[in-house]
Amino acid sequence: MDYNKLNEELRLILSNEDERISTLSNASAILNKHLANINWVGFYLMKNGELILGPFQGKSACTRISLNRGVCGKCARDIETIVVEDVHKFPGHIACDCASKSEICVPIVIDSSLYGLLDIDAPVEGRFTEADRRGLEEAIKIISEKLK
Repeated sequence: MDYNKLNEELRLILSNEDERISTLSNASAILNKHLANINWVGFYLMKNGELILGPFQGKSACTRISLNRGVCGKCARDIETIVVEDVHKFPGHIACDCASKSEICVPIVIDSSLYGLLDIDAPVEGRFTEADRRGLEEAIKIISEKLK
């Protein structure tokens, strides 16, 4: 996976956009285009102490996630990237799509507060690597700059 190319496209497409929903919508489309072997990519946004579904690509998804449930909840609680090789072994995993087998969540922090997170599911175990973590964390830095 060429994260330099993905992140350069993010910079280019998002460069003249200041609308948050448009930014997240285009970001989810770009990520979906570039990432192989995934079945869902999108954003959850913090609102009133819970995660609310934002722009995404894939099958319909859970619209609200409490911070004490699932991979997304743990990412939001800890405010750190989490990579899960086998979601079926993760305590409290939320199965929005039973085809999902692995997951990565990257928090979005703006002005020292959790804005939301990027969530990506894959239909294969162990899909996400350390290179994916680094590349997606860089993508979130680019996206976060446009959300300020």
